Formats: sequence, C-alpha cells, structure tokens
Amino acid sequence: MTTDCDPEWEEDGAELYEHYRFEIDKGQSLIRIDKYLSAHIEGISRSRIQSAAEMAYILVNGKAVKSNYLVKPLDLISIVMPFRRRGVEITPENITIDVVFEDSDVLVINKPAGLVVHPGHGNYSGTLINAVAWHLGIRDKVEGDERMGVLVHRIDKNTSGLLVMAKSEEAQFRLSKQFFEHSVLREYVALVWGNIPHDSGTIDYNIGRNPNDRLCFQAFPKGTEGRHAVTHYHVLERFGYVTLITCRLDTGRTHQIRVHLNAIDHPLFNDDRYGGDRIRKGSIYAKFASFIDNCFKIMPRQALHARSLGFIHPNTKEEVQFSAPLPSDFQEVIDRWRRYTKSVGPEYAS
Repeated sequence: MTTDCDPEWEEDGAELYEHYRFEIDKGQSLIRIDKYLSAHIEGISRSRIQSAAEMAYILVNGKAVKSNYLVKPLDLISIVMPFRRRGVEITPENITIDVVFEDSDVLVINKPAGLVVHPGHGNYSGTLINAVAWHLGIRDKVEGDERMGVLVHRIDKNTSGLLVMAKSEEAQFRLSKQFFEHSVLREYVALVWGNIPHDSGTIDYNIGRNPNDRLCFQAFPKGTEGRHAVTHYHVLERFGYVTLITCRLDTGRTHQIRVHLNAIDHPLFNDDRYGGDRIRKGSIYAKFASFIDNCFKIMPRQALHARSLGFIHPNTKEEVQFSAPLPSDFQEVIDRWRRYTKSVGPEYAS
C-alpha cells in the first residue's frame, strides 16, 4: 500500500498531462505494476496503464519499466500520462470546422480565432470539442472524451491555426510523448509592436503565473521562479512601428509567445492581456491613432497564428507537416501596414 499518492494536473502550455507519485510501503507484497496502479488510480483502466508503460511513461526509481514489472517495498513510482478528461459532459454540435487532414489515427484542424477549444469555465457549448464530436458522428451526449478524438495540445481562444487530435488511445500516447519531449515542430506567425533590433534571436525566460493576476503569466530570469521556456524568432517583414515575425517553440508553456514577446518589450499587436491593445510605438498624431483603431477593429484579437505543425505520424511513423494560411483578418492588417509604411516613407521600415 502506498504511503504517498500525489496526483497532479499539469497544463504545460497547450499540453495536458496527469502526474502521479507513489512511495511503496515496506510491507508491500510483490504485484504487477499495471495491476497495482489500476487499483490505486481512480477512474483509470489497466489497458491505459499498459499503454503508458509501453511508451515509457512509468518510472520506478528513475527508470522506465514494463507493465509486468513487480512492485517491491520502498519503490518510488512516478507516472506522467496524457490527460484524459473526465466528468465533463460534451454535447455534439453541428459547427463547421476546417479539417486540414484526417485518417484513422489523427485529425488536424485549422482553428479560427474566437473559438474555445474545450468545454469548461463557462464555455460548455460552441467549442471545438463540441464540433469535433459531431464531425466524428456522435449525436448523443458523452462524458469526457472516451468515445471521441482526444486533444494532445491546445491554443488560446483568440489564436488561430493548427491543432492535432488523436483518434485512438494509442495515437494519443504516441503524439503526447512527442509534445512532452518537445520534438514537435510548431511555427507561429506574429505581428508585434516595435522594430525588433535583430533579424533573429532566442528568448529564454522562465514562465510562471503572475502573482497579482491569476489569468496572466509572466517571465522570470532563468533559475528563479516559473518553468523553463524557450522561443526562437525570425523577422519576416518590418513596418517600422510593428514587425512581422515567425516564432518556433522549444517548449510549450501557457501563453509562452505572448509572455516572452512582452518580456522583451515587443508585445503582440492587439493583445489585450499583455498590453498590446494600445499604441506602444509610433506617431502621436490623430491620423495614426485612427489607423491603429481601424486595424484593431479588423482584427479584434492578438495577432498570432499557428501556421505550421509537424510530427511523426503515430501509426505510419513517417514525418508529416501541415500548414495553414493566415486568416483574412490577419492578412488584411498586414496589407494595411504595408500601405501605411509606403505612404509615410521607407525610413519607417528600416
């Protein structure tokens, strides 16, 4: 019997995992680890435990073990598994979704800005998951995600772009492991305030919750508070007062790009949570303020789009990569900045 069972829920940016730790008593008799864990973790099947062991998610004394490992006295067991949502009722809804790719294992979706990914926190209908349930042919209410595709990562409500879902438990484990090991290619396009001084660079700050605002996160120096996070950026086009860039993630912390860019004083254009929804650079004249206000109206959300997504297919083992063009609101704002820069002179684009 365990002396300590500490389940934790981790939202690693867009990825969700379950963590458990067990310290085994001195008097514990020998027992298979899959049998032990299925008896001690509420609501989990033995087959799911076996899948976790197969993917090396279960460690005993720091080493991965198979499902037939015999638990011994004083063993230290740690588990990290892809999260399976329980206790939330999902109603399928006939909502159109942009399916980029689908087979028997995965579903890749181009999510529009403004669409919440998963029911919860006051959004129990009209979400991407409600739409996916309908797309997969489910018509009755279901609890959790046992009968449908499973998210292995998320993007913010007001961020557009690519998401991948697993359509089976095996696919979920294999995809989640790639996200956990940070081997997935994720490239975003962002419009940020200011003229970034270098054509490329790396932002390496820890990220943790803002102690004064639980809805926000903030950057901390390495080795202090928060969790390790790395973002690489590259400049695509300069408009003087704003810069169009790409961002690639080594990690996937909550609001990572938004927090990192704000930390270097280049917040996302129209990011209302991190100070990008006001003029941060540029002219004091009313004409410029009117131009910015019109841009905000065209794109009433942060200028961030998940453009590229690449991973190893969980079944074929082949490397696959998908891309999604900029949505019309984002593209129109870029076109307006191009015209504005041309009208005021090339010195503003240098």
